[in-house]
This record gives sequence, C-alpha cells and structure tokens, in this order.
Amino acid sequence: MNEIIEAVEAYPIIGAIRKEADMEDVMQSGVRVVFLLQADIFNIHELVKRIKGAGKKVFVHMDFIEGLGNDHKALDYIMKAIKPDGIISTRSAHIKYVKKQGVFTIQRFFMIDSLSYETAVKTVKSIMPDMVEVMPGVIPGVIKRLSSQIFVPIIAGGLVDKKNDIIEVIKAGALGVSTGKKELWDI
Repeated sequence: MNEIIEAVEAYPIIGAIRKEADMEDVMQSGVRVVFLLQADIFNIHELVKRIKGAGKKVFVHMDFIEGLGNDHKALDYIMKAIKPDGIISTRSAHIKYVKKQGVFTIQRFFMIDSLSYETAVKTVKSIMPDMVEVMPGVIPGVIKRLSSQIFVPIIAGGLVDKKNDIIEVIKAGALGVSTGKKELWDI
C-alpha cells in the first residue's frame, strides 16, 4: 500500500480517464497512477491489464462500471478477477468492505457545503479509507482545513484546469491531483 502513496508523492498528477481513446495518451504520459473512471463489464479487464502493463498503478471507480451491480459480489469480482491496485467509490459500504479485504481504497467526497464537509470528516474517521479524493479539487482552503482534521492522504480532483490549480492544492496539503486534462499529465 505504501507503493501507491510513494507513487503519488513521486509524481502527484494522477491521470483520470473516461474514454478508452485516452488510454494511449495516459500510458505514454509521466503519470504513475491512473483513475479509470469509465468502463464496462466487457472492457474492464483489458483496460486494467493494459494500464498495469505500462507499469502504472490503476484504480477502478466502482460507481461508474457499467453492467455490474452495486453489491459485494461485484466488488469481489473486481478484486479477484480484474485485480486493480485499488478502488475508488463515493459509497462508504464499498470502501468498508474492500478495505477489509486488504485492497487500497480511495473514498471520493463532494464538498458542496458545511454539512458535506462535516459528513466527510466523520466518515473518514469512522471508515479510515487509505486516501480520500475531494471534489472539486480547486478548493485549497477546504483542503488545508480538512488535512488538519483527518490524517489520511488527500487527492484533489475535479475542475482542475491549469498548472496553478495543481500547485495551489498541493501547497494546501493535497498529496496529489487527479485530472482528465491531458495537457496537465506531464507538467
């Protein structure tokens, strides 16, 4: 599990891909970690295999896999048959179940108001995912405050459009930044 944190520390930009057409670009980029945000039961195995074959760590976003249910059997299938380096989910039950299996977990939180912030803090302290992803990622003040309250590495994602966005959230305490903007993968 420390390998993943070390990979993000070494190269804090995470390639987030939603289209199979972006596979070649992410594999040719300098990113060491890839968030697979779109897949289905027919292509998930091959996508994960290709990303891992390029020497990158890959995380599957469980909430966006088409054709799979949202139950433990779907999680078991992904962990045992597909074998990503970890999973991403907004669902606490997914994170809790997968974490018990020894798989690296990233819980995604949308920060839209003070209630969602408080819920995120309570959830992280209760479930203890390995990392959290905070969205939108262009909220350095919230990231700074959150990093002082939880002791789990933070990734910022969403609405990251320029190099300065990355610099600001890293300065605020994020370990890394996930972005689908190809031009930011190699800065």
